[in-house]
Amino acid sequence: MQRWTPDSWRNKPIVQVPDYPDRQALADVEAQLATFPPLVFAGEARALKKALARVAAGEAFLLQGGDCAESFAEHGANNIRDFFRVFLQMAVVMTYAAASPVVKVGRIAGQFAKPRSAPTEKRGAVELPSYRGDIINDFAFTPEARTPDPRRQVEAYRQSAATLNLLRAFAHGGYANLKSVHTWMLGFVKDSPQSRRYAELADHISQALGFMEACGLDLESHPELRTTDFYTSHEALLLGFEQALTREDSTEPGNWYATSGHMVWIGDRTRQVDHAHVEFCRGIRNPLGLKCGPSLKTDDLLRLIDILNPDNEPGRLTLICRVGADKAAEFLPGLVRAVKREGKVVVWSCDPMHGNTITAASGYKTRPFDRILQEVKTFFSVHAAEGTYAGGVHLEMTGKNVTECTGGARAITDEDLNDRYHTVCDPRLNAEQSIDLAFLLADLLKHERAAVQPLAAVAGL
Repeated sequence: MQRWTPDSWRNKPIVQVPDYPDRQALADVEAQLATFPPLVFAGEARALKKALARVAAGEAFLLQGGDCAESFAEHGANNIRDFFRVFLQMAVVMTYAAASPVVKVGRIAGQFAKPRSAPTEKRGAVELPSYRGDIINDFAFTPEARTPDPRRQVEAYRQSAATLNLLRAFAHGGYANLKSVHTWMLGFVKDSPQSRRYAELADHISQALGFMEACGLDLESHPELRTTDFYTSHEALLLGFEQALTREDSTEPGNWYATSGHMVWIGDRTRQVDHAHVEFCRGIRNPLGLKCGPSLKTDDLLRLIDILNPDNEPGRLTLICRVGADKAAEFLPGLVRAVKREGKVVVWSCDPMHGNTITAASGYKTRPFDRILQEVKTFFSVHAAEGTYAGGVHLEMTGKNVTECTGGARAITDEDLNDRYHTVCDPRLNAEQSIDLAFLLADLLKHERAAVQPLAAVAGL
């Protein structure tokens, strides 16, 4: 195998990349980005890898989720705060109810580029380049909007930096304090069927904290009760952008990190073993994700694991399975057995979103909530049968009160989709549906961890 360098991917075949008409402008932007400060730091990526090693060992659970694709237009403090609140709620439900520490990784502060099934989109007689995410072009269906513009990469960098700044403030500035567990409930969720269940759980946590204080424990001296670790992730699709933000670790010369996010993943459409995306990701030291769709063959998966994690390092590689509720029971066991047989240390995660997308009678693209739940249940059942650990979920979700996925506690119907259908890409779980799923995950995790007492893991939040 050839020696890796940050630009060695440029010598490989590549798919899912935009055709920039002004190549010089693209080169100028990439050169400019290479001078910008890193968005995240190597030490943070190593901390996430260490946390994911606990997940691989069955000692924690990975909660990864966020927008299908972030947008420039919807960037705002309230949207970030509401997403973070829902994420905290989901994590505390699983941590407390299932006695499982939760590793929190958002699809945020960098999730701008999207692979597409076709390079162009046709409306009537007009055919234009497909929308590939705000980092590349605009959703508006005009020749100007759909022309890839490299300057958007600078805007994506600046938005990611602002988002990260706010997330760090929320995670470490007091907002994540367990004493605030009641205040995380979003206003529109308070009337939902799950609000009573969450309020009861929050009461139990408050009582437990009160008990510990009454016993003489100084809760303020325990930062794990007042702060939380929150990491960012995105698909490493636009490799010029990723290369520009790849830096050598000054504390460990020779080790390179993508400083665009703590974790990056390779999509199901770009996981060819001899192509550019695998080449780039094999050389960076970040934790990696690999999307595993129904076309993935066992031999190819094992080759990819060897390329991406040749040292079998715990926490390095997360396999994100996205096959669909109707295929999971048939597809997953063979992969799980092969990886277990070869002694590969990985995190197994379930993406129940991408394999369950349908077009509703109303014409909207949607995802039925019952199919999402079914794929998650099958994922856990397969791992229980194979003696392996169901280690995480990978969700497209939002803190907004949208109507994009049908079903859930309020039973959103096809007719309801046009009420608040805001996504420009794929349908997302709304806050209620996300919390609903968290309770299901807590029950599944509790079954796996039947011998563990719930209070033991509160400090792992």
